[in-house]
Amino acid sequence: MPTDADEKAAASAAATQTTQRAQQRFWRSIEDLVDAAHPAPMRSSMLSIDIPLHGRREFMKLMAASLALTGASGCSRPPLEKIVPYVHGPAQSSYGKPVFFASAVARDGYGTGVLVETNMGRPTKIEGNPSHPASLGATDIFAQASVLELWDPDRSKVVRQANAISTWRSFLTALSERMRALKQRHGEGLCLLTESVTSPTLYAQLQTLLERLPKAHWHQYQALNRDAAYDGARFALGRSVETRYRLDRARIVVALDADFLDGLPGSVRYARDFVAARSLQSNSTLHRFYAVESTPSLTGAQADRRLALPARQVEDVARALAARLGLGVAVEASTSIPADWLDAAVADLVAQRGQCLVIVGERQPATVHALAHAINAMLGNVGSTVVYTAPVVASPINQLASVSTLGTAMRAGEVDSLLMIGGNPAYDAPADLDFVAALERVPFKVHLGLYDDETAARSDWHVPAAHALETWSDVRAFDGTISIQQPCIAPLYGGKSAHELLSALLGDAPDSAHDIVRAHWQAQRRADDFSAFWQQTLHQGLVADSAFSPIEVSLRRDLGAALAPPSARRGEIELIFCSDPTIGDGRYANNAWLQELPKPLTKLTWDNAALVAPALAQRLQLANEDVVELRLANRAVKAPVWITPGQPDHTVTVALGYGRSRAGSVGNAHGFNANALRTSTGFWFTGGVELVKTGQRYALASTQGHDTMAGRDIVRVLSREEAIACKDRGPGAKDTLFTLYRALPTSEYAWAMSIDLNACIGCGACTVACQAENNIPVVGKAEVRRGREMHWIRVDRYYQGAPGTPRTLFMPVPCMQCEHAPCEVVCPVEASVHDAQGINVQVYNRCVGTRFCSNNCPYKVRRFNFLQYAQDVPTLNAQRNPQVTVRMRGVMEKCNYCLQRITTARIAADKEDRRIRDGEVVTACQAVCPTGAIVFGDLNDAGSAVNQRKASPLDYALLAELNTRPRTTYLPKIIGAAREIDRSGRAGDAAPLARGCHG
Repeated sequence: MPTDADEKAAASAAATQTTQRAQQRFWRSIEDLVDAAHPAPMRSSMLSIDIPLHGRREFMKLMAASLALTGASGCSRPPLEKIVPYVHGPAQSSYGKPVFFASAVARDGYGTGVLVETNMGRPTKIEGNPSHPASLGATDIFAQASVLELWDPDRSKVVRQANAISTWRSFLTALSERMRALKQRHGEGLCLLTESVTSPTLYAQLQTLLERLPKAHWHQYQALNRDAAYDGARFALGRSVETRYRLDRARIVVALDADFLDGLPGSVRYARDFVAARSLQSNSTLHRFYAVESTPSLTGAQADRRLALPARQVEDVARALAARLGLGVAVEASTSIPADWLDAAVADLVAQRGQCLVIVGERQPATVHALAHAINAMLGNVGSTVVYTAPVVASPINQLASVSTLGTAMRAGEVDSLLMIGGNPAYDAPADLDFVAALERVPFKVHLGLYDDETAARSDWHVPAAHALETWSDVRAFDGTISIQQPCIAPLYGGKSAHELLSALLGDAPDSAHDIVRAHWQAQRRADDFSAFWQQTLHQGLVADSAFSPIEVSLRRDLGAALAPPSARRGEIELIFCSDPTIGDGRYANNAWLQELPKPLTKLTWDNAALVAPALAQRLQLANEDVVELRLANRAVKAPVWITPGQPDHTVTVALGYGRSRAGSVGNAHGFNANALRTSTGFWFTGGVELVKTGQRYALASTQGHDTMAGRDIVRVLSREEAIACKDRGPGAKDTLFTLYRALPTSEYAWAMSIDLNACIGCGACTVACQAENNIPVVGKAEVRRGREMHWIRVDRYYQGAPGTPRTLFMPVPCMQCEHAPCEVVCPVEASVHDAQGINVQVYNRCVGTRFCSNNCPYKVRRFNFLQYAQDVPTLNAQRNPQVTVRMRGVMEKCNYCLQRITTARIAADKEDRRIRDGEVVTACQAVCPTGAIVFGDLNDAGSAVNQRKASPLDYALLAELNTRPRTTYLPKIIGAAREIDRSGRAGDAAPLARGCHG
């Protein structure tokens, strides 16, 4: 019998071998590092479909049951119907040409300017507004998916009183009666609960209400609030301010648990500026990024020096930096901060005074934010890389304190009437407040929301809200820039805006949202120029010169002495809460695009999980998909485990937004509700959580093992010095391999794409944009587990290094558009062919579903419609792009460089008897990319941007040794310092330089 010592020795040896393997190659999952002959506790069965095959008869029974569960619509094509074209089209019809409207969408209250594409009056796609400072023409996954949210058939459709359907008129009558009594008491007993308000018009209405009813109270609460940032500014600077970062000017960046590339307001713009500063074309050859984070993020993945620590220890790093810089801050006596990391960060910050930057994330307490203000001021960054402005959130308050005060008042019976405008506090309010129980003590409660959700179910009245694309409003961006939100379609379900609800509450004439917003802005302008101002604002998508100007602030002189002393750090396991990367705080739970979008780092879909470090999983003998009970104080939830490389030891991260019960048919019953463990005193992280194995398993759907090209030369990594040296050598002759393929005939256009891995941050916006543009269906969790997701472009995530501290790399992989396409020679019906412009197209009405092309594709980018995934739902049909075929069951599909956009541009150019200009065709993935990582164009145009990219000596083709000659090529990932490339591995020695630099 083996002893405990023998088992520990074997486990140690296995861990050592795993680390050595990791240092020698790229890997995608923990399974890649574990020897199949010696299964470890962390090995997962996720990649296999758990179907016991006892024989042909049993197998056929199971398959028959599976097909029955999919429904008849999944096994047959839609009925054929006659279509009749217009003879005389509707008024203002564009007859097949899309029309764009400038508007804005909000994420956590902060607006982003967008252009909404409509086809025959139907919003079908969203693009970024190039004139808007928060987008510069790009967007994120939430803006892209908002068009699907608009058409969601599960949205709230009727006014409801208790459990009965009612009308807007009946609601107004009940509200009017309630307001008569409230006005006599000057509003005593009336409370309003909103999320963060950045709308100037809505704020003006709230102020008018409080003036008329001075005893009424306005409370704010949002699950992803910015309390700590505002509290830290008040402590350090004496007032609430908005902190803006100029990342394009920063040579050294230190991020303290700050996911500024994905989570902070303005992240789309920050991503563009950050990547521009790190590019080889930037003015300075020096750019280093240090990141401290408590859970892996897109921002940390870009770090040159990443430090993984529990969230409670990030304050130790901030204190240590401040102390080293002479700010007189007390430091914890014993910390686990690596001395070399701290020395390097301090040296770089001091050397780059005025051109460096320290950023703190929303998860960290006010103390850390205050320390960052002091460090930036001491280093002379204020006015250069850091700018302070007035707060974007109107009347910023501590939202946790506000909702706690409201809960106390409700339990005491002091709230007679409660109006909840947006939000879902019955689901996401801190668990210790017991908001649901307090809500039951309110006699009259109204909820305005997009969905009949958990809060609506507990309200006396629920009013369906109009979508942002259905109503008029206004919103501020991260820098204060104001956009007018104009509707692109009439409210589908008769929804009302917050402006209309407040207007009814004020007892004003029943004005429309348009009249309310227009009247507010007319009061701000001179009467003689308002019409021109209004038209220009709607056309441009923003109010000119409305961004906040920088303000002068003074740092508190006794900051170091005023800070509370550092608290003792116990060695307990820490529970960390985070916004889910794809569904946020749960408001996007019913959005199928976002549910099925693989999360950037875990690649999970349709669920959340308890993220643990490999070392912690090894100690607790946990494997992927093991269900544990997370116990904290007197609360507990069950959650499946997902082992996450780069997760700090002694921590567990859980994502918010799941475990919904009234999200809709898509969002219900997925994942677990992490809010059940979230309290007002441990809002973002807390110690003392206990993990108890239950012996149960829960199937998770992850794409990280799908479409693997493992063991080949895929991602290339160079140091900045090596990349510059390679570019200085100039372009050389690229290798030409002998081929039996006949050469493609020359044509007027030769479309091609270049993807810069150094600019890609792995956000996945390209995947959602492609889905929206090309009518790509979702398939559901069960089909994803079978490897049948339909995305035309995927973003592979690779690791390099030890599992505890890996480097993370991202690689978007669309169809490579091979000139020597392996898919074409094996197709028996010539469904996969080259067109006259060199694009590898798929002829759907020829395809008979042999899938030979998919088997022969080395890049695994072809998708097969196993079932009728594109369901015939009237509202969802209206969202689809009319220029792209909706594919039926049994055909192969893939990326075609947005051929419909190429065709539109070619027709326009032919009418004018000219060539298509460079930049005239922008693919969906290229348009959405916040960092400009994707460039598309014509190789026959010598001056095109894609030709300039491909002329780089760093340009390389994926799996070039196969001689497929792909039209899509890549530029390598470039890191900050040569010494940080692991020289022991294939990716870290001199070989990448030789392969990435021609000649």
